[in-house]
Amino acid sequence: MEKGFKELYSFSVDREVEKEVSSTKTDKKTGEQITVTKKVKEKEPLTVKLKKPSRRELEDAELEFSVEMSKCIKKGILTKAMLAKKYSDTGGLMSEDDAQELVDNYKKIFELQSEYSRLEIIQNKTEKQSKRVEEIVQELQVVRRKIVETESNYQALFDHTADVKAQNRLILWYVIMLTYVQGVDDENPSPYFGAGDFEDRLTEYYKKEESDDSLYFLITKKAATILAFWFFNQASDKESFDDLMKRVENNEL
Repeated sequence: MEKGFKELYSFSVDREVEKEVSSTKTDKKTGEQITVTKKVKEKEPLTVKLKKPSRRELEDAELEFSVEMSKCIKKGILTKAMLAKKYSDTGGLMSEDDAQELVDNYKKIFELQSEYSRLEIIQNKTEKQSKRVEEIVQELQVVRRKIVETESNYQALFDHTADVKAQNRLILWYVIMLTYVQGVDDENPSPYFGAGDFEDRLTEYYKKEESDDSLYFLITKKAATILAFWFFNQASDKESFDDLMKRVENNEL
């Protein structure tokens, strides 16, 4: 197992494997025993394990987000804050009050996330620090809910902002770098998208993306859903993820 591997969440999927099955029968004429081997396809459970990112991996993921954000801005794609500020100054499709509220909430989210990151990496937290982490998680949920409620009224405006593109890239980074699989005969989990850095695994991701492997799409969809939920809600307990998966399977999301 990879050194320092800590599991965030795991789930199981069925995969089709080809196995050799042997059977023995007796020749009626000679009395000789004959062994016949044939290949059959069977379903076998495959455990998908999502790794809890280390401090280094969190920093690498944030760097990927920043790089993608910078690329988008250089191409002239506005951030959500820039777009909201534009409408708060000039009016238009978005009301001035809604635009200003979004600007304030984006700033609040940034401040809370920065504080959360600083506290989360502390190994032995004091009681006060642990309590503050819990408070931040609750505050983030409230602010994010307000943002979603406002943005939902102007969804078309925000679909193609630099933030959305960078967040999609960030979730992709988490999926590619944190998804591991372990078969029934495997001693340890192995990276689903192979070894190497992000670019190496991205190549493997695109190969799988172009295939018609339904198992790949199932694994990737579930992994992306869980990791996005974890990222946006700071969720880390099994009960929350189990409830999420249940809602997904029941088509409630």
